[in-house]
Amino acid sequence: MRWLVGWSSTAAGAPEIGSAGAVGHDGETLHPVGSHLLWGDPDPLWAVGDWRPDEVRVVKADAQTRIAVLGICGATDEQLRVGLFAARGGALRHLTAWPGSYTAVVQVGRRITVCGDLAGARPVFYTPWSGGTAYATAALPLADLIEANLDYGHLAALLAAPDVPAAVYDSTPYDGVRRIPPGHALILRAGAREIAGYEQVASLAVAAPSADPDSAVDAVRDALVEAVRARLSAPRHVPGADIDPGPVPGMGPAERRAARGMPVAGIGADLSGGPASGTLALLAAGLPGMPGTVLGHGTGAGERLLAVTFNDLAVGGREAELERAGTLAANPRLHHVVVTGGEETLPYSELDGPLTDEPAQSLVTAARHRARLAAGSADHFTGYGARQVLDAHPARLADLLMDRKRRHLVRPVAALTRADGSVLVPARVYGAARRLARTPYRTGLEVLADRLMQRRFDDPGGAVGASLAALTWGRPGPAARWLTGEALAEVSVRLQGATHRSGVGPGQRPGDFRARAALTRSATDLRVLDQAAEIRFQRLHAPFLDNQVVRACRTLPEALRVQPGARAAILRTVLEGAGVADLPPGWGAPSHASSAAAARTGLRVAADSLMALFGNPLLAQAGLVEARVVRKALRAGAEGEALPLDGLADLVSLEIWLQRLLARRGTCWTGTPARARAVPAGITPQRGALGAGAAARRA
Repeated sequence: MRWLVGWSSTAAGAPEIGSAGAVGHDGETLHPVGSHLLWGDPDPLWAVGDWRPDEVRVVKADAQTRIAVLGICGATDEQLRVGLFAARGGALRHLTAWPGSYTAVVQVGRRITVCGDLAGARPVFYTPWSGGTAYATAALPLADLIEANLDYGHLAALLAAPDVPAAVYDSTPYDGVRRIPPGHALILRAGAREIAGYEQVASLAVAAPSADPDSAVDAVRDALVEAVRARLSAPRHVPGADIDPGPVPGMGPAERRAARGMPVAGIGADLSGGPASGTLALLAAGLPGMPGTVLGHGTGAGERLLAVTFNDLAVGGREAELERAGTLAANPRLHHVVVTGGEETLPYSELDGPLTDEPAQSLVTAARHRARLAAGSADHFTGYGARQVLDAHPARLADLLMDRKRRHLVRPVAALTRADGSVLVPARVYGAARRLARTPYRTGLEVLADRLMQRRFDDPGGAVGASLAALTWGRPGPAARWLTGEALAEVSVRLQGATHRSGVGPGQRPGDFRARAALTRSATDLRVLDQAAEIRFQRLHAPFLDNQVVRACRTLPEALRVQPGARAAILRTVLEGAGVADLPPGWGAPSHASSAAAARTGLRVAADSLMALFGNPLLAQAGLVEARVVRKALRAGAEGEALPLDGLADLVSLEIWLQRLLARRGTCWTGTPARARAVPAGITPQRGALGAGAAARRA
């Protein structure tokens, strides 16, 4: 894990600062473990973890005006200086408009500004501390700093309504640690905090001006090319070159690298056969910059990009995608590697692993991804996020009705009709879209809160059922049916409390709002996956989640998005504009059946270990579930009953995360007593605690 952490204190209550940090209550000096001080008193900032030298840049205008950029940023030092001067005058958007994926921190006197990203892949957290505010790009260091306990209401919301931002609001799994929303910045002035948005959102009252589809797609192409070029222009790294123990009898350099679990030097990409990963692989291989192996290492060619394809031997169904991947890999600028995986790479196959900052569903598939990434390069492109930034959420049909663009509903509704075979589909879809367009946000949350209290969990069937279920402001999560009544009541109270906040409402159209929420959840899942499946010295790159790419994708007209096959068509146009025209037949065809089959097979193979996991689960001690109910559901899912597999994955991943959190004995800070870590007392039986918290909130 890599993060930055710092704090801002009031002038009157500022902690006494030593040479390496603040002096705590017992006279000890506090500073993060494994940290590098970027600047010191009175508002220090550290970079923590295995940052590369080129990933941390600090540009100063004077002693009290400076900017730190951590991550991959395509801006020059002069552009950083211009952005610093703009931020000094209050213009924050300039700090988020450079190619790449990074976090920018600006200090102007005693004012500190920390910018989050638009997708949520690089979040910012904060907590009150020592008369001021501590902030970080990870929640766990702040939880250790204040010895935070678990926020059981937040954990309940993750299971009951994971796609509804109002349920989790700004909370985290740690009580007292807060998160700023995507598209916002944290501004600290001598300890006092303010959260300011730097991005405009679509208005509910006035329709956005209609964008030209061709120019919008061109903007997506330009943003993607710049995102890829920012990675290609960064310095290359040879993994573990300074720690190679030297020759080993019977082992060459490649075997020694594989034995240490290190990636190949240079740049590579996933090549699954799908349109997102294929687009990035072809762009990276075609742009100038010699994206292959580092000169003087490996083959010495320096121009071939390592393309990695995962072939699941335990579950079939992806033969067509594998064939397309092989056709794409025939490009002479690609070096194709196929990684095979059997039952040992199925979901749920590995329940041990590193502790991540937060829980996410990707914890149950980490071993599957690690097997693929272990064969990858030091800098590895992935297509994560493409579906969320390019596809149309079904709720966007309501946005089209609000803008009086009914004719654009014809093709998507016709596609659903063909999939279902019923002549009633158009009327059902149109009726659901019209109801959503006429339903206020407050009413939508009240309906969802009532559904949770009444335990009404309808199973959507097929593509039409899923689309109809998505045509709401929010719906119960797939794991909600297995939660206790107290946990559901807590989430219901959270939703009702959201309707009483000042300025209730997202300020956006329902489809745009639901799409942004889905993007945030996907970005969070990728962030956790990066930590859970981390390969030493490797960097995962997800250009589709870069700020500039997200912005460009948001300019795509909704009428273009909702058309069947829009994502593949957009990416095909992007590649054609970049000079890549020869794509295999069937490129861009969707494939989801194999993922569900792998989850079902993994559940069956790992049934015994999952039963042991939920023998005396921490989730039950926290009052969120009843152990026997979950064991029954796992047994039924393993036997092939039609249950929401995503819900079971949510339960298992949260239980795994809780067990890893409580098993740790260290802390993110030196100079603190041994007790200074998150959840110091563990989980005590919480039966009734959730209901008590809900009652307190009502009062």
